[in-house]
Amino acid sequence: MPDTDRAPATDDPDSTGRAGLRSDCGNCFGLCCVALTLTRSADFAINKDAGKPCRNLQDDFRCGIHTRLRSEGFPGCTVYDCFGAGQKVSGETFGGQDWRTAPESAQRMFEVFPVMRQLHELLWYLTEAAELAPARPLHDEIGRILDETERLTHLDADALAELDVAAHRDDVAAVLARTSELVRATAPRKKKRDHRGADLIGARLKGADLRGGDLRGACLIAADLTGADLRLADLIGADFRDAQLSGADLTGALFLTQAQLNAARGDTATRLPVSLSRPSHWER
Repeated sequence: MPDTDRAPATDDPDSTGRAGLRSDCGNCFGLCCVALTLTRSADFAINKDAGKPCRNLQDDFRCGIHTRLRSEGFPGCTVYDCFGAGQKVSGETFGGQDWRTAPESAQRMFEVFPVMRQLHELLWYLTEAAELAPARPLHDEIGRILDETERLTHLDADALAELDVAAHRDDVAAVLARTSELVRATAPRKKKRDHRGADLIGARLKGADLRGGDLRGACLIAADLTGADLRLADLIGADFRDAQLSGADLTGALFLTQAQLNAARGDTATRLPVSLSRPSHWER
């Protein structure tokens, strides 16, 4: 089934209008490497407190082991995506003043970063929702909340730090849920699969027809989705860590993010939405 419910396909993912919602580490002060807590696990080789620079962060705010993160025990870093919040906080909110040369701004910068990251994630979903033809009855409402979310990202640091982002997320979630219902109703399956919040760890879903299904918040860790059809399935918040997506069809999947793909396993036969890129660690 062709993906006819979105803007025309293109080989350039940034032509989808989400260029500013992609991480640009070259214009960020290494905020994810400092502001966030790391817990020693299969994802991170060390423990690190929030506000403390990672031992791999260089003076130029670049990662010293960027090309070896997985082999050095930091696969979690290759999965994380700030949706462009890092460069927004670094360049706009703090006007290009970094936390090393202006240490008095460090604490506030590290407080603002996760707030901005949440807002940018919401912008990612809302921008997608605004492109979906079946959600046309909601486009005015989507546009209003999209504009409001964008406005919030331009608040000053103090206002961002005090923002009730959870309340705003709830408002956005309600609109996205209604969007999902309208879009998934166009899937050809008469009976849509409801796996919302389901525990599907290690599930055997090879070749499964999940078109138009609700997989919001589903735990799909290490699930076998080889060759599965996930077109028009709602994947917002689904946990794809180590899920096998080889040969799966994700074109037209709703609210999928690069971080979810980075956490999964796939191959050259995996079909992806035009807005996302094939992770470099996937099988060739």
